[in-house]
Amino acid sequence: MIQRVTLQISGKELILETGRIAKQANGAVFAQYAGSAVIATVCSSSSAVEGLDYVPLTVDYNEKYYAAGKIPGGFIKRESRPKDKEILVSRLIDRPMRPLFDKSFGREIQVIPTTISTDQVNPPDILAIVASSAAVHISDIPFNGPIAGVRICSVAGELIVNPTYEEIEKSELEIVVAGTKEGITMVEGGAAEVDENTMIAALEKAQGVIGELCELQQKLRDLAGKDKLPLVESTVALENKDLIRAAAYPRLEEACFVKGKQERSGAIKTVKDDIAASYSAQLEDETQKKLFDALFEDMEYEILRSSILNKGLRVDGRGTEDIRDITCEVGILPRTHGSALFTRGETQALAVTTLGTVFDEQIYDDIEGDKRENFILHYNFPPYSVGEVGRMGTGRREIGHGNLARRSLAAMVPAKDKFPYTIRVVSEIMESNGSSSMASVCGGTLSMLHAGVPMKKPVAGIAMGLITEGRGGPGDRYAVLSDILGEEDHLGDMDFKVAGTEEGITGFQMDIKIAGVSPEVMRKALDQAKRGRLHILSIMNQTINKPAANISEYAPKIVTLTIEIDKIGALIGPGGKNVKALCEQYRVSINTDNDGTVTIYGKNSKDAEDAKAAVLGIVSDPEVGRVYSGTVKRIMDFGAFVEILPGKEGLVHISKLSRQRIALVTDVLKEGQVIPVKLLEIDKMGRLNLSYIDAVDPAGEEPSGRGGAPQRNR
Repeated sequence: MIQRVTLQISGKELILETGRIAKQANGAVFAQYAGSAVIATVCSSSSAVEGLDYVPLTVDYNEKYYAAGKIPGGFIKRESRPKDKEILVSRLIDRPMRPLFDKSFGREIQVIPTTISTDQVNPPDILAIVASSAAVHISDIPFNGPIAGVRICSVAGELIVNPTYEEIEKSELEIVVAGTKEGITMVEGGAAEVDENTMIAALEKAQGVIGELCELQQKLRDLAGKDKLPLVESTVALENKDLIRAAAYPRLEEACFVKGKQERSGAIKTVKDDIAASYSAQLEDETQKKLFDALFEDMEYEILRSSILNKGLRVDGRGTEDIRDITCEVGILPRTHGSALFTRGETQALAVTTLGTVFDEQIYDDIEGDKRENFILHYNFPPYSVGEVGRMGTGRREIGHGNLARRSLAAMVPAKDKFPYTIRVVSEIMESNGSSSMASVCGGTLSMLHAGVPMKKPVAGIAMGLITEGRGGPGDRYAVLSDILGEEDHLGDMDFKVAGTEEGITGFQMDIKIAGVSPEVMRKALDQAKRGRLHILSIMNQTINKPAANISEYAPKIVTLTIEIDKIGALIGPGGKNVKALCEQYRVSINTDNDGTVTIYGKNSKDAEDAKAAVLGIVSDPEVGRVYSGTVKRIMDFGAFVEILPGKEGLVHISKLSRQRIALVTDVLKEGQVIPVKLLEIDKMGRLNLSYIDAVDPAGEEPSGRGGAPQRNR
């Protein structure tokens, strides 16, 4: 039976429907908002595994080209591997939903939201978040939801809910917020230096809409919800639990505060191995071993949180607002265009900037429409950065962290018309113990400044954490942590990353593991993050605080000019003949935009400038009174024909060659000679009359040598 519920959001109707499509899935919801539509399904495996210590959840968001009436570009006309955008949306859905599944369910869960229609006006990603949650909520899979997502933009100071692509383009703030009726659990977004008050206002506006969307999903469940499947409750307890805890806890209290990540990990492992040796027979059972490991993690959780809340002391000895030692270096690589090494405690990013041409831009072919990007940031997290052995490759984590760092820097990257290079920043994580994505922001800033990129302002980033005694509500004890370690991320209640300039926020990401946090906690976290960001910026500025005066000698040289639109055809020539000839002659690449912007890329400045002069020659009209550097093409008895612009010749009559009488033109000139000439006039027939400017006449005054009036033929 088909069931449908609706809600008006920003003057448009959101529809959630079930019972018509994909009825064999555990849950399926068709969602439509204006001209965009998503079908979201969820399925679980048929059997459960007891004792799982994680949620085996997979979210695979995908977009079909037919949704926008398009056929995929290139040779392969079938949608293939996930695009970065699809992976990023999958993460937006996964992060707020994953904590709401119970580990004891023990079954694999797969959520597949598919965009099947788009009007290219309303983004379908928010629709996919709501549809995915609704599909799980009405299914028989246990879920402590629902959750909902909303996009908030600030355009000219006005906060807009679920804006169009056009409104997003104009916005100074864009964030995606997800959460439950109780509170916000995830935020992701970027901004153009907005202040903390604007961010708080956007979050509060989002919370109200999220509540309405959660109620809508509950209405759909009331109409079409299935009975939930049972959880797999463990019937086995850890034997000798009290004895193990009594022996391990005091030793762990010391081990958890050993300085240094590797040393601390080794000390904890020693305690664990010693205790395990005393109960080796018991731990031969796999279930007992898992329960033993879980007990140690619980003890670490308790020790870390108790120390922070009761003593204000963190595992590495810092106070709650202390930031680890920071060092910044630039120019450490000899042949790259820009390089920097940013180290904060045991987190280190090697950031490298490469300057390219328009031909290096990232081209996107997706359902939103084709677009090009001239600022690219790639993030790599090799296994050696955490002292492990593992596979090399780019996973969802790398794409997500790279996108956060790129978004944080993008607002401060100069516009293309100010700096016509394609900019690629690569962040190689050399060490990691807490927020390598924010280290990538700092390193990216340093490397771009070293490369000579005229950034509007330097950007720095910091990762914040939260430890609460209760649920983070009014009256509960809590501590906000600056510059969190890996342990504090894993065992804390919030991972909160803020990037920005001295003036405001440019990048923002938050994941909350508890039901939500109060506005008081959020405001304190933002204020503390700002102090940390300013501290980091002050250290970065001591190393480099403005772009290098000159770009690297190894970078391409770019020259831009603007020509009249009706001259574009003359520059390109039939079949591209003219522009190809220029590229070959001057060893450059030339790109011409429809608005008349011509960009010339050369390996050195001379080639680029010579090509520019040649382009101007083709598109410029001769100006009377102007001095040109011309090439002698033909010598006649009565004078010489000189090419002053490509394809434009004029006559220097013999009388205009010298102040003294000359008998032969060849006494002064020879073919192929480059000489300075002045355009005296353009006659009624369009012919150009020139005068030779020799070393005796640097001012360009006409010579008065004999020879009579200018003649064309004899």
